[in-house]
Amino acid sequence: QVQLVESGGGLVQAGGSLRLSCAATGPIFSVNTMGWYRQAPGNQRELVAGITRGGSTNYAESVKGRFTISRDNAKKTVYLQMNSLKPEDTGVYRCNAELRTGILRDYMTYWGQGTQVTVSS
Repeated sequence: QVQLVESGGGLVQAGGSLRLSCAATGPIFSVNTMGWYRQAPGNQRELVAGITRGGSTNYAESVKGRFTISRDNAKKTVYLQMNSLKPEDTGVYRCNAELRTGILRDYMTYWGQGTQVTVSS
């Protein structure tokens, strides 16, 4: 079955960097938009960054200039480079991907299991 497998979370001091990866595996025909969301305790889930198959990107205002989203279409993998991290960036980061498993299938959204990012002050 289709899975989104994330890696790269962890504990880092404020001002540090982390790089998250998310690989889509399984019987995938094509991948459309991919993105990263985060949720901190007591907060709603929010979009951090998204990227289309063609490479167009969008970012939350709070991370512009610090985070960079990229993807490798051949590997069906999306990355999130996070620099100048702040304590308010702490949360569970989940990737998602809009993909289809066959040429006649509809696009569906899949989610990763989530990876914890903790930024200490």
